[in-house]
Amino acid sequence: MLCLVQSTLLAQDSTKAAYLRKQQPDSRKDSSKLFIKKDSTARIVVQPVHSPRKAALYSAVLPGLGQIYNREYWKLPLVYAALGITTGTFIINMREYRTYRNAYRIRMDGNADTHDAYEGLYSDASLKYLRDGYREYVDYSVLVFVIAYGLNIADATVFAHLRTFDMSDDLSMKIVPAIIDNRSIGLSLRVSIGGKKKFNNAMAIGH
Repeated sequence: MLCLVQSTLLAQDSTKAAYLRKQQPDSRKDSSKLFIKKDSTARIVVQPVHSPRKAALYSAVLPGLGQIYNREYWKLPLVYAALGITTGTFIINMREYRTYRNAYRIRMDGNADTHDAYEGLYSDASLKYLRDGYREYVDYSVLVFVIAYGLNIADATVFAHLRTFDMSDDLSMKIVPAIIDNRSIGLSLRVSIGGKKKFNNAMAIGH
């Protein structure tokens, strides 16, 4: 009889302990790591890295592609307008240069039977001046095109860097009194960026 009673009490204690465990879930910090559901549908989302190098490479291969990579689509008209205007200017200057160059060559060939299109309109010196002037314009057009192309690459690279730049609002600077070397009273400049002190400089103003 005594054994039966003890068995009954142990069973009741086990039932009570199991009930209490259900009512008081594990509150340990790592409890969520102990049990993992096999049928969990949660997925880890990895944020893609925005690479300034890729932005520069894309813009070098095709102007405007780096801006597309940075998702700055509104810059595309500006990029193509700059490159289009410089390209058109180069084509016009090159055409005029060839025209006056060929005319000057005909004028200077020493053959009385050949006549250029500007005979009687421009003198030899004027024709040479126009040829040389448009030659300079061609050089300037190429230079401006190269600058515009380079700015396209630089813009894509710089703004790709800025996409990952810490734009935290926790930026502060303040000047506070300080005791320097336990002897002098001075001022301390404290700069805080992102909640962390990055710079702290003190200057003595008296003893």
